[in-house]
Amino acid sequence: MFLAQVHVTYKPSILDPQAVAIKDAMHRLAFDQVTAVRQGKYFEITLDVSTADEAEKQIEAICDQLLANPNMETYRYDIKELANQ
Repeated sequence: MFLAQVHVTYKPSILDPQAVAIKDAMHRLAFDQVTAVRQGKYFEITLDVSTADEAEKQIEAICDQLLANPNMETYRYDIKELANQ
């Protein structure tokens, strides 16, 4: 079994209105040192496969087909083998 931790964020060239609103709120709360904010999505996915290669192939397909819009978003992930349960 493997655990994939996936982070999906907007590409740098895409306007992130929610992050702009968060940054504005931070400034209103006197966190004036904040110069940029990016927000995104985080997923934890457990896979019942036998190898890390299989897990990576499945996570790539899941991200490409479902979790990330390749025109606007990018993703990164870490895959960890879980101890026998």
